Amino acid sequence: MTAKTATSASDSVSARAVAALSGVKSEPGITKPDEILVAENINRHFGGLVAVDVDRLSVQRASITALIGPNGAGKTTFFNVLAGFDTPDAGTWRYENHELRNKAAYKIAQLGMVRTFQLTKVLAKMTVLENMRLGAQRQLGERILAAPFPFAWSGQEEQVTERALTLLRRFNLYEKKDDFAGTMSGGQRKLLEMARALMTDPTMIMLDEPMAGVNPALTQSLLGHIKELREEGLTVLFIEHDMDAVRDISDWVVVMAQGRIIAEGPPASVMRDKAVIDAYLGAHHDEELTKSGESLTQNKKAKST
Repeated sequence: MTAKTATSASDSVSARAVAALSGVKSEPGITKPDEILVAENINRHFGGLVAVDVDRLSVQRASITALIGPNGAGKTTFFNVLAGFDTPDAGTWRYENHELRNKAAYKIAQLGMVRTFQLTKVLAKMTVLENMRLGAQRQLGERILAAPFPFAWSGQEEQVTERALTLLRRFNLYEKKDDFAGTMSGGQRKLLEMARALMTDPTMIMLDEPMAGVNPALTQSLLGHIKELREEGLTVLFIEHDMDAVRDISDWVVVMAQGRIIAEGPPASVMRDKAVIDAYLGAHHDEELTKSGESLTQNKKAKST
């Protein structure tokens, strides 16, 4: 299969996924036509605090799904559970029909589901290229018995390096390859973490607030990269507070509040949901800031007369 044919095939996969979602009802826990990830009855408590209480969530393959909600809604805790970084008190979840409960995070990543973090996890005293190499899985040079014999793994390391450099070019980080990761800006670290996640050759990537603390120019770059992932046939699930970004790239939106999923559906439908507006967005969520300000000023004047 040529590169052009592969691109056309992935485009059609993405188009079919988006078209399939257009016929799905906007209600919590709804079944999707082609579910790559399904979580059921997930509960996570911290003492008397219920952090996550999700009856059912599924993610459509080859689509971009946003997980939104107020601070403290349980979004990151839910991410931690799904990716194997935390253990729930109850519940089951499966990815590509693989049961994930009790699986370690690295084993989940080996199955093709990887995540990034809200606070980036780059290794500051290693170079950007070295950070990228660490993302590759099943490297022979990491094995104790093989490590003393470079002839056994040097060929594989060359392939890993070439893939790392290709991804750095894609994310406009090639010129930084020999710099220490600790010298990078917050936005560049976000790009590095996304690029490093792709070193595992995943089929699904989970992004925890990828736009947080990123300047507007890099935000547009990140949004473009996320759209490209979908066009390549990858599934994206991401947490975000920037509603403009959510509207721009999401095919489906899931809303959490107080640990529960209160709504899900296409972005336009979710943004009009009264429960979502009351719990998170506010009455003026879809108005321009100046318009909202004028409205609020007029209300104050009316009350004072």
